[in-house]
Parts: sequence; structure tokens; C-alpha cells
Amino acid sequence: MHEDHLDVVHPGGTVMSRGINHVFRWWTRAGLRANACLAATLSGIADPVQQIRDTSIRLREDLTLDLWKSGSAGAIDRLCLPDIDDRTVRGLKFSAALPQRLAVATLAARLADTDGAASTLGENVRWSAS
Repeated sequence: MHEDHLDVVHPGGTVMSRGINHVFRWWTRAGLRANACLAATLSGIADPVQQIRDTSIRLREDLTLDLWKSGSAGAIDRLCLPDIDDRTVRGLKFSAALPQRLAVATLAARLADTDGAASTLGENVRWSAS
């Protein structure tokens, strides 16, 4: 772990923190597939133009504690499969032979970790927005 990321680990759960350039991250450490599900599920508070990472999800810069609470309330009961872009579909073997809807559904199911996402949503979140 890098020294500059020591503040994003907490024994009592996950951490949300605002870092360089006011980028707000939820440090889930849940893995790429779970984070992809979380970003899709929390689309109203997750940054829509982010590259999903193993360790964190970038959230809206204007996120407040109240917005987090309202946006994440009940999220465990409405988990979504990850969003799939056209480049990913084109990279799927035999994608030309599949209807677009089926190709997207196939990839979303392959790239999802709903159990990991649900587990992460069930953890306590330490709010560290300075």
C-alpha cells in the first residue's frame, strides 16, 4: 500500500474521502466486478465518466452526507449489473452473431459481482470529507 493511501483504510468498514482536485472516492477495496455493480447501482451519486477500479469508485464532486444517505438507501435491494459500453461488446467473441441486447446482457452477467457489491453496501462507511 502506498503511504498516500493510508487514510483510506479503516478497520470498521469502508472509507469515503475527498482527495486531490476535489475528487471524491469511496474506497471499497471490493474489486473491479463488485465496484462496477456499485457504480451502476449508485448511478445518481457515482461519477458517470470514470474508469472503474479494483479499489475505489469515484463519486460526484458535490456529494454530501445527506445525498449519500438518500442515494444509497435501499441500494442493496436494487443492485444493478454493470454498464457495458460499445467497445466492450465489439471485443466479445462472436458479437456480430449475437443481437446487441443479448451481447450486452452476457457481458454484464460475466462482469458482475453482486455478492461482493451487496457485502460492501452492508459495511459501515467512514465519511472523511474535508
